Amino acid sequence: MTGGPVTGRRLRGRPRRDLLTLLLAGGAAITTACSGVTYADTPVPTPPATSAAPAAPATPATCADATASYDPLPALPPANGIPDAKVRAIRDRGHLVVGVSADTYLFAARNPISGRIEGFDIDIAREVARALFGDPDKIQLRVITAADRIPLLEKQEVDMVVRNMTMTCDRWTRIAFSAEYYHSGQKVLVAKGSTAVTLADLKGKRVCAPRGTSSLDKLRSVSGPVPVTAENHTGCLVLFQQGKADAITGDDTVLAGLAAQDPYTVVTKAPAITAEPYGIGLNKSDVYLARYVNRVLADVKASGRWRAIYTTWLAGPLGPAPAPPTAVYGR
Repeated sequence: MTGGPVTGRRLRGRPRRDLLTLLLAGGAAITTACSGVTYADTPVPTPPATSAAPAAPATPATCADATASYDPLPALPPANGIPDAKVRAIRDRGHLVVGVSADTYLFAARNPISGRIEGFDIDIAREVARALFGDPDKIQLRVITAADRIPLLEKQEVDMVVRNMTMTCDRWTRIAFSAEYYHSGQKVLVAKGSTAVTLADLKGKRVCAPRGTSSLDKLRSVSGPVPVTAENHTGCLVLFQQGKADAITGDDTVLAGLAAQDPYTVVTKAPAITAEPYGIGLNKSDVYLARYVNRVLADVKASGRWRAIYTTWLAGPLGPAPAPPTAVYGR
């Protein structure tokens, strides 16, 4: 598990020292010289800033089912039986390159003691490495922002992105996804004692969401709140603690992690306002890799490994493991 929750008095006008310590730890570049998980260089985060007025959104793409992915392989092939050039190149390289978060507590956050990035998303990525190499540590974790996810996949700078990424029809026009591996929903985090429950209750209030996220798109579609943005949800938490944001919106799993770090906050009890199916992001041309990953995910769900990963990271704040999401195929 990652380091304990951030505690202390909520301050106005400046972030707390312990949270800044975690932020700087999250931005530090760590590379192991020996075999095992490695971490690509990551720049120190710049101070988050509020955004200018957004341009009018384009008409969203439509599709029959954004969760529908490619049929899984019938079985995982032996190393010498992989016909796809991209997957063979990954194996020849000797490790999988995965874009991840380093500050999404419980899903992918840097442990300030060990320096390792840990969480539900990381363990899912490690299962793909285990299947490809027989070793879950044959993986390089590249820390990226939410806004980086699609461009890096398009440029093929990462093999895949496992960063609590919602499957949408719009995103399918630019990248491919695995089958759904986790189901979340968008909620609101406020200060304890606040009477606000939903986004509609926050009329005239500043609500933060990270740039490049579907959470921000939904926030901007609601009349009343004043959107402010940051590079990631930790940046939103800093703005909240500085008094520059009155609430944060995002997936309930992410907000649960923020609330665990700041005891003066709470995730409201209102029902989720969206359905957020998480898929592993892939380059649009990597259909075979998508089918390979879907075989891995199907095996992880069937074997009970998915429930074990959930129990390790999420059972504490979210309760016992539900059934894994049902995969939809046929794309």
